Amino acid sequence: MNSTMEKTIGQMVADDYRTAQVFKAHKIDFCCKGNRTLSEVASKKGLDLEILMEELDQVQSKDQGDRPDVASWPLDLLVDYIEKKHHRYVEEHIPILNQYLDKLCRVHGERHPELFEIFEHFRQSSGELAMHMKKEELVLFPWIRKMVEGIADREALDPPHFGTVRNPIQMMMQEHDNEGERFRKIAALSNDYTPPADACNTYRVTYSLLQEFEDDLHRHIHLENNILFPKAEILEKKLLSN
Repeated sequence: MNSTMEKTIGQMVADDYRTAQVFKAHKIDFCCKGNRTLSEVASKKGLDLEILMEELDQVQSKDQGDRPDVASWPLDLLVDYIEKKHHRYVEEHIPILNQYLDKLCRVHGERHPELFEIFEHFRQSSGELAMHMKKEELVLFPWIRKMVEGIADREALDPPHFGTVRNPIQMMMQEHDNEGERFRKIAALSNDYTPPADACNTYRVTYSLLQEFEDDLHRHIHLENNILFPKAEILEKKLLSN
């Protein structure tokens, strides 16, 4: 129990992603704000720490199944996984959701004006995410791959043009915070993605896709903030100390 209490919630989810379902149930941000301890979170949220610990123990006692242990992967493999799974997911689902949200605003906007706010937040998010992913793919991820190769080949590397990996990481984490806040607003406006009583099938599908998009974004940000970024900083220190 002491070891759990000393860990940040981000570390807990990195060690066992099943704990994320407990944090989600209590609306605890484990991805953008994963640097807090369990006691800090419980105190701020007014939650019973013992009950929270029991819930975490319950989910961790279940069989993990075939869930990959991404925390143990080499960083170049993790970068490839993030690009192929999460970046591709975002790219594929943005146009679908834009189309559905546009239709909902035209058909249901008069009765449900919150749809216009939801659509505007999503439009802003989709534009920012597109630029964010390109910066990762063109600047940060290539340097991480290069560092992995440098360690493997025992090759000295010149410092990157951005000085240290910490600089783009800080920018990416700030952008993660921005998107996390946007989706908190979308969740609030949509009553946690609960369709109204008069919702048509398209309405329900759209809210379901929005919730799925947010879940994928949380997983995406968690992999970077709590696993990839800290390990990239350690790797760079190791590389520069050789």
